[in-house]
Amino acid sequence: MREKIEVEIARYNKFRMGVLGAKKKDHATTIDIRIYAKYLLKDGTITEKRELWSCLKSDLVLMDRKITRR
Repeated sequence: MREKIEVEIARYNKFRMGVLGAKKKDHATTIDIRIYAKYLLKDGTITEKRELWSCLKSDLVLMDRKITRR
């Protein structure tokens, strides 16, 4: 899953540089993989969420709209 997220981030950066005209060395927009995973769990499609959940190794519990570890 990490590789898939890294590929997605690289694709986004390529889009950002090509379409939006951003500089390659712009460190202010560096994307953290953990933040991206949280984004997927919050705003991703059901397929993306299921794929991410299936790759997690620790037992996580969703209770009262909050994710906790067992």
